[in-house]
Order: sequence, then C-alpha cells, then structure tokens
Amino acid sequence: MLNISAYSKELIRDPFGILEGERYEFILDIEVPEDDELYSENGLYLKVLYGVSETKTGIIKYEIYERSSEQYLEFELEEDELKEVENFCVELLNGTTPQK
Repeated sequence: MLNISAYSKELIRDPFGILEGERYEFILDIEVPEDDELYSENGLYLKVLYGVSETKTGIIKYEIYERSSEQYLEFELEEDELKEVENFCVELLNGTTPQK
C-alpha cells in the first residue's frame, strides 16, 4: 500500500493542438513500507501523465524515481496501488481533497 505524502499537479500545454483533450503531470511523493520491494531509504516519487478527453480518461503513463538521486526505477505498481494513484488523481482533478 502506498502513502502519498505530497503532490503537485501541472497542466501540460499543447500550443499546436495535436493532443486530444488535456494532459496533466502529477508528481506524487510516496512512502512504502520497508518490507516492500519498492522501498528506498532515499525516498520515492511517481511522475504520472494523466489524460482527460471525451473518449478516454485515465493514466497514460507513470514512472517511479528515487527521490535523492532522481534515478528512474524499473518497477511496476501493483494493480491496487495503481488504482489508488488513479483515484488520487481523479480527486485532485475534481477539486476535492484527496484522502491520504
């Protein structure tokens, strides 16, 4: 289980109108238990690209990074963790305070 301790959200501008809908980049500081294979004592964050359009809304891509080194980690979130991240992003986009 993830604990999202801090976050930022930014609308990605598309000056040429190439992309359908809107794209957002979320940076989510996460904490995981020490016994989780994803754990790093240097801290972790997720970079999430989230799309909102008439035809499809959801996570387009996500990446996991080690906080202190900015090193990309080749791990995947478990299905329930990914759903947790998705719900968090939806709540932010809807203007509600995410439940941590």
